[in-house]
Amino acid sequence: MRIIEYVWLDGQYPIQMLRSKIRITDSSGVGTWTFDGSSTYQANPEKSDLILNPVRVYRNPFFDGGLLALCEVLNPDETPHNSNTRRRLVEIHNKVKDEEPLVGIEQEYIFFKDGRPLGWPKNGYPEPQGKYYCGVGTRRTFGRRIAEEHMMACIKAGIKISGINAEVMPSQWEYQIGPEDPLKVADDLWMSRYILLRVAEKYGVGISFHPKPIDGQWNGSGAHINFSTKETRDSYFGNTMKNIIKKLEKYHSYLLMHYGEENDRRLTGNMETSHFTAFKYGEMDRTASVRIPWNTLYGKAGYIEDRRPAANMNPYDALAALLEVVFELE
Repeated sequence: MRIIEYVWLDGQYPIQMLRSKIRITDSSGVGTWTFDGSSTYQANPEKSDLILNPVRVYRNPFFDGGLLALCEVLNPDETPHNSNTRRRLVEIHNKVKDEEPLVGIEQEYIFFKDGRPLGWPKNGYPEPQGKYYCGVGTRRTFGRRIAEEHMMACIKAGIKISGINAEVMPSQWEYQIGPEDPLKVADDLWMSRYILLRVAEKYGVGISFHPKPIDGQWNGSGAHINFSTKETRDSYFGNTMKNIIKKLEKYHSYLLMHYGEENDRRLTGNMETSHFTAFKYGEMDRTASVRIPWNTLYGKAGYIEDRRPAANMNPYDALAALLEVVFELE
């Protein structure tokens, strides 16, 4: 007997949510399955059957010997459902894969419990930011056990997670996925979010991917994209990277349309952000739209960091738009 957990994106707009169900089977393969799309905002009750088509399979960290199957949603005629945002990234990535683009995504999130961030006082606010980033100790760090259990579950699943750390706002954490090709990173990010939500369930804690869940002098949550091509990794930093940055500036407004919801609440020009209406880049500058990291600057080759994406961005949509702009696809 084998346990296969099917995971997919529903049809809620503009922020899709994750769904899952479990199949127990004697089969050694991972085949297609169906589900009731009328209960996931993806179909009418009169014609509700939709197809789950597995596109990437992981080890299941919750069931020994089990599998996690990340699925795309298909219509009954096996064409992509209109909620299937993955298919567009597949098409765009196929056009540019000879350029060998690599991405890494820094996913920030916040633990919530009883209507407030985990560890915050019932009334008022904790001490101001400053001592929480990469902090250690019970008064500086909240939720470490959950964050580390999530990290280990991702490793067990075979997700390319490359690090975690406590972030600037108390109860805020970050983990990094990649670097890898854009499609693998997008798949891994969705599955890592699913695993995070499952681990948090165990502790009765919620996860917020909202870019600015707490107003005021508290950092918001982003999903920064680190981006490189074969040319930027192998050649002198100068013109190649600058040309990419010019394109990111030219299509600033277009990219923000694909970089998450309510992101203007986070991109205010304060709290380590650029302003939503303006574009700037800078060397080692965390107030920039696009940052040139130290290792790229002094190595004269490498990657850049797009700091604009919100924590709730859909990586299929965001990376498709980024590749489209960088490689000037029509």
